[in-house]
Amino acid sequence: MAANSQRLKDRDDALSSLNVSIEAINLAKELSGIPPVKDAFGSVNVLLKMIRVCFLFCDDEFLVYIQPGRYG
Repeated sequence: MAANSQRLKDRDDALSSLNVSIEAINLAKELSGIPPVKDAFGSVNVLLKMIRVCFLFCDDEFLVYIQPGRYG
């Protein structure tokens, strides 16, 4: 039970960090005046949002595919 609550806390901390990063990238994108830089920030923003969605909807069994050597 304690391990499960620790895992949920870690996931919440990771989601919080992702949300802060997404907001920072959005702010940097708005403040930037150079079009290629805006495109780069936009790409990073999309990647961070995809990672956030994976944290929200992926179960631990999908981690087998991104952690070589774990057959669990």
